[in-house]
Amino acid sequence: MEALACLFQRYARLVRSISCRILRDRAEADDLLQEIFLFIYRKSEMFDRSKSSVRSWIVQMTYHRAIDQRRYLQSRHFYTRIDLNGAANLINTRTKARGEDNPFDHLAGSATIQGLLATLTEDQRDTLKLHFFEGFTFNEIAMKLDQSLGNIRNHYYRGLDKLRKEMSPGKLPGRNAYGGK
Repeated sequence: MEALACLFQRYARLVRSISCRILRDRAEADDLLQEIFLFIYRKSEMFDRSKSSVRSWIVQMTYHRAIDQRRYLQSRHFYTRIDLNGAANLINTRTKARGEDNPFDHLAGSATIQGLLATLTEDQRDTLKLHFFEGFTFNEIAMKLDQSLGNIRNHYYRGLDKLRKEMSPGKLPGRNAYGGK
């Protein structure tokens, strides 16, 4: 335990700075810092002095885990998140400025989101829902739905294509072929 405390005092600042640079979020960097030192505590027997120094082993672990965490966060849209209250206010402001009751009228006419989703197969609906609303990757969706990755990609792209066609100007109720009313 004393050795771990010594390692922490020496390398915590280095691990945190590497984590902050890669993850671009202090809270995530702090979590990774704890994870790295817990890993060192549990798996210290993995360290081989003949292969590298302790410093390079810790730095290498930090880089690998930080990059893995960044990929995970990107797949969950962590870096592209928006303030949902601010987005709702923006939609409401634009809707009132146009004199519309439904903020989606300009996108889909009087067709509802439920109506659009009803045109999809169950697999397409599930795939799109898991990907866009729950942030799953294609591999995770394939495992969750017990289907091949190729099937999931097929459901995804065919579902998007079907939604595009359903939302095309000539297809929307109350719209002519040129998008006007």
